Amino acid sequence: MILVAIVAELLEEYTVLVARVLEQLLHDAPFPRRMRFLMLRSLPFASPPQPLPPPPYAVPITTRALM
Repeated sequence: MILVAIVAELLEEYTVLVARVLEQLLHDAPFPRRMRFLMLRSLPFASPPQPLPPPPYAVPITTRALM
């Protein structure tokens, strides 16, 4: 029983480490933005990905306050 707990703890630490490494690799990977976001979001134990910045071709929209 103790051995199972030790192995479970080691697997959890290993999973966290692998998730961090994959997060680092996928952060700047040459995948489309949406695919990269979905891959990063699906990693277990990974920190939530940063919000995606608008693409360079997006037109900035300015809104006026209603009076």
